[in-house]
Amino acid sequence: MKYYDKLIFELSAPGRKGYSLPKNRFPRTELPAGQLRKDRPALPQVSEADVVRHYTNLSQMNFGVDTGFYPLGSCTMKYNPKINEEIAALPAFAAIHPLQDEESIQGVLEVYYETEQALKAITGLSAFTFNPCAGAHGELTGLMVMRAYHRSRGDDARVKVIVPDSAHGTNPASAAVCGLQVVVVKSKPDGRIDIEDLKPLLDSSVAGIMMTNPNTLGLFEREIREIASLVHGAGGLLYYDGANMNPLMGMVRPGDMGFDIMHLNLHKTFSTPHGGGGPGSGPVGVAAHLEKFLPLPRVVLRDNKFHIVTDSDTSAGKVSAFMGNFGVILRADAYIKMLGKENLKAVGQLSVLGANYIKESLKDVYKLPIEGVCKHEFVFDGLIDDGAHDDVHGATTLDVAKRLLDYGFHAPTIYFPLLFHQALMIEPTETESRQTLDAFIEVMRKIAAEAAEDPRILQDAPHNTPVRRPDETAAARNPILKFTTL
Repeated sequence: MKYYDKLIFELSAPGRKGYSLPKNRFPRTELPAGQLRKDRPALPQVSEADVVRHYTNLSQMNFGVDTGFYPLGSCTMKYNPKINEEIAALPAFAAIHPLQDEESIQGVLEVYYETEQALKAITGLSAFTFNPCAGAHGELTGLMVMRAYHRSRGDDARVKVIVPDSAHGTNPASAAVCGLQVVVVKSKPDGRIDIEDLKPLLDSSVAGIMMTNPNTLGLFEREIREIASLVHGAGGLLYYDGANMNPLMGMVRPGDMGFDIMHLNLHKTFSTPHGGGGPGSGPVGVAAHLEKFLPLPRVVLRDNKFHIVTDSDTSAGKVSAFMGNFGVILRADAYIKMLGKENLKAVGQLSVLGANYIKESLKDVYKLPIEGVCKHEFVFDGLIDDGAHDDVHGATTLDVAKRLLDYGFHAPTIYFPLLFHQALMIEPTETESRQTLDAFIEVMRKIAAEAAEDPRILQDAPHNTPVRRPDETAAARNPILKFTTL
């Protein structure tokens, strides 16, 4: 262990100090005895240099999109342009308060309004709310709108939501949180929804269907118009999970496919910071007949001024304290305006090109369960073997993922979707260069060769990371949340 790999408490030495406090300019005040400490707080005694080096060292242990390629399927971990950060840090934006009078934040409200207009044009939907603070939060909000719509028509019996067996895990979870029952529709061998399995599920108890298109296998649902017709014909609504919107920007609009409700992940498709628990943003868009059910507050333009609307008799309810994470929305607005209409289209084209390039370059050493053109992502089913086992000489998908870390690449999504036992879901995004993709392909081929020649190399990986293979189950069930000296 290097000296600065130690925890800050381990660097502590009595009498060492790295701070100086300003002189107290307030009169001395006696505190009640019950509020006084009996013992000094157990704080480390360290110098400023120790603290700076400790936290800098910790930051270098993290893998992030600014440090390397992050081919995480269904999460679109693209590079975040620094111009977005500069704009979000401007004092006029960063120093505002949510309770300011709308007269004093007209520029902020204009950002909300113009971003909504852009998202409407990109998706083909009629209105958006920015209140949800994450993708799953957006799913819940969209389902609340769905329920409010049916209840407004006195159709309280619609309590079921159809979810494909390839869906993101948040889809059934969000439906359950919203008090809806989940019904699973199966996929065909080509990875797309089986319409013949869907038809018997469509009855008067169905509130709608949750889909993403392309789906989690990166495949476009070619029969989407027929699916929309069937669901609408049965009185249900179509919900679009926007996590896979990246390949469609400027190419195809969910509203034109027949979707009534959708959420977008600004921290995926629109290149705002992603991961680490937030902040995120999951704005929800709806077709015209559902606009009155959107959560409030919302921003409207009236008499050449921007106003915050807070009252409605039909809104599905309030889902956040204010109007979502403004800093994330601002970054997305900067990203959209920086690219412009013509270059937003290139995002989809390049993300599809990159995914197909990797897929075709590796399908001779990794199992490709479904042939054909994919969109932004695709799924391998582990390493190619002799067909008798689920792994190659004992090397599993987990081993491949761990070994990638030794070569400076983050692992792709593994063991999802559940349709394939050794799933590796890879999404390169449009921001990666041909050189980066070639380097990733070369490493993936090298790992496949290692698996055949000496699988212990993979089984013991990673070899050079600060943390090797922790027991993730034990860590989740018995977390150690604080440092204690023995």
